[in-house]
Formats: sequence, C-alpha cells, structure tokens
Amino acid sequence: MEQHTLIDDFKTIYPDSMNGEARLFFSPGRINLIGEHTDYNGGHVFPCAITFGTYGAAKKRTDRLVRVYSKNFPEAGVIEFSLDGLEYRKEHGWANFPKGMIAYIEEAGWELPSGMDIIVYGNIPNGAGLSSSASLEMLVGVIVNKLFELDIDRIDLVKLGKKVENEFIGVNSGIMDQFAIGMGQAGSAILLDCNTLKYEYAPINLEDYQIMIMNTNKRRELADSKYNERRSECEAALVKLQSKLSISSLGELSEEEFEQHKQLIGNELLEKRAKHAVYENQRTLKAFNALQEGRLEDFGKLMNESHQSLKDDYEVTGKELDALVEAAWQQEGTLGARMTGAGFGGCAIAIVEKSKAASFIEEVGKKYMDRIGYAADFYAASVGDGTREIILEVQG
Repeated sequence: MEQHTLIDDFKTIYPDSMNGEARLFFSPGRINLIGEHTDYNGGHVFPCAITFGTYGAAKKRTDRLVRVYSKNFPEAGVIEFSLDGLEYRKEHGWANFPKGMIAYIEEAGWELPSGMDIIVYGNIPNGAGLSSSASLEMLVGVIVNKLFELDIDRIDLVKLGKKVENEFIGVNSGIMDQFAIGMGQAGSAILLDCNTLKYEYAPINLEDYQIMIMNTNKRRELADSKYNERRSECEAALVKLQSKLSISSLGELSEEEFEQHKQLIGNELLEKRAKHAVYENQRTLKAFNALQEGRLEDFGKLMNESHQSLKDDYEVTGKELDALVEAAWQQEGTLGARMTGAGFGGCAIAIVEKSKAASFIEEVGKKYMDRIGYAADFYAASVGDGTREIILEVQG
C-alpha cells in the first residue's frame, strides 16, 4: 500500500526530521462525466472524484523552512524554500504548486507559525488530464489546514486552489477540478453550477455497468494554449450576444434562446464555440436528471452527443481521443463514451457493461493500436471521497 511505504520514505528522505510521526493524506483525481468546457462559460459540470490520486506525508518543522519531495520526480530531489520566499520560480518545477497554495493561504490571512516537510506520490498517470495539479493543490491545502489547525472552510480552500492555477501557475482554468477533488463523495457525482457554486450530489447507481477510463497516452502538450484560445473565443462570442441580451455568461442561455440570437455573433467559428458551450450545459442538466431517474441509456446517449460536439463545434478532441471513443462506441455493452478533461490527448471515459469489460479493453485496445500505432491504457474507475487525512491504525 502506498500509504505505509510513504511514511517509510518520509523517514529516508528526511532523516533529521523531529517531532514524532509524519501524518498521512490523500487527494483524489477527478473525471468529469459530462459538461466539458462549460465551467468557465458559467455553465454546469458533472464531475466525480476517483480513487486514483496523490498521497502525501507531512510533518511540521520548528523553523520557517518548507521542504518538498516527489517520488514522481526523484531527479528533482528535495526542493527547499522559506515561508519568507514564496514567489514563483521556474526552476522549482512541480514545487510551485505547493508553494502557491501556501502563499495564497497566508495571503488570505492565515499565518503559518512554521514550515513543514512534505513527501508526495501520485498514481494518476502524468499528463492524462485527470487533474493531477488540482489534486496536488488540494492535498497541500488540506495538509496545511490540518497540521496547523487553521479551520479553513473547504470551499475557501477550493477557491484558493483555483487561484493558484490561474494566478500563480498561469493556466486560465475554471473551478471544476478543485471543487470535484475537494468536495468529492464516494458513490456520487456533483452537479455544480460554476456561476454560483451551488451544488448537488447525485448517487451514481450504474447497476451492471462500470466507468472505464481510457488513457490515450498522448501527453496534452497543446492543452494549455488551446484552452486559453477557446476561452477567449467564447468571451468574444459572449460580447457579441451581449449587444442585445442582458446575460453575463453563455451558460445562462437555453438552446432556443441561442438559436434565436446566434446571428448576433456574426462569425462562424465563434458561433460554433458558443453553440458547444450552450448545448453542453443543457446536456449536463439532462444527464443529471437521467442519472437521478435511472435512465442509463439516455445518460449514455448524452455522453456520445457531448463528444460529437467537442469534436465538431469545439474542436478539442484530436485523432487519439476520437480513435478511442469511436472504437468504444462500436463495442457491445457500451452505453456511452466521450473525452473527459481539456482535450488534445489525455483520457476518455466509457460506461461499459461489467460482463463485457475484458472484451471491451481487448477490442478497443486493438483498434487504437492499429489506428494510432501505440497502446492505450485502461482503468476501471471507482468513485471516491474528496481530499482528506488518512488515519493509520497503529499496528500491534
């Protein structure tokens, strides 16, 4: 188990660390069942936390030093910084995520009395688009909150995680990732209104089906720049619509209202981008209702429509994701499949009959290899709880 070895690794990496045992924490990754690229358009998303994620062991220090070490990047070694020097530094690489989280917790008014030693290990495939960065942000937020007994509200921590991503790291993402990871509940997905942060849990009762994560194994190199490009295209479309409509986001429009006023946009490309944002938001609401009412086939159909829209109107899929999803659609026992995350590589998800899971993996894997030339990876996903401390039972 990762958790027991992590405590041992902590002692190896920080042999000089005093003050008793390190404490153990876990922060999940997330998948989004439906509602892609709607979060920054003021729409709804429908994510859940998964049981893959990031483990951390941590202990307070008596001075102002913070030391961080990642088992995923051992070549970077132990990275050190002071609570008095929390600015972004490119050469600190992955450590800028914990550093940003600590900086913004302090900036928000919670002063840390001392530094800490932290070791982390993530089993989320790197670059898969299952939100390893938000998992790390929320992990460090909860570590700081628990170690120093700060009593920061969980939604405030979620907002700080988003701020780290946007302002410290410079990725213009919405709040979905941190929210799903920080607020996740085992066995449930979260319908989240990204405009108001109103949320509702929906039990995921898939009966004889399971969620399959399909990793293209294509790194998402383009995702950040294209993401920011799509975001500004939607903002441009919104400005055109606001010439006649009093709306503050595309998520406020119904399909009918969009069709009635889309000519205001006056640009075919921007119109396609806005259409995806509006229709995908409505699909997400319909999917939530379908799941609530046990209409799994309708839920699967909405997933398929979501992928089609992300391919044709939003143009964020790419040949690898399309290869996986189209192969999944051809398999008996597949209710629905779509890309998940920002796109341009990363992962897709499918809802697959449990009894057909092995043949699904074999067939989709073969079709993907034939079309793309290298292998995809498959993981059966379980829906887990949000970021938390793990209390280890004392042996003996």
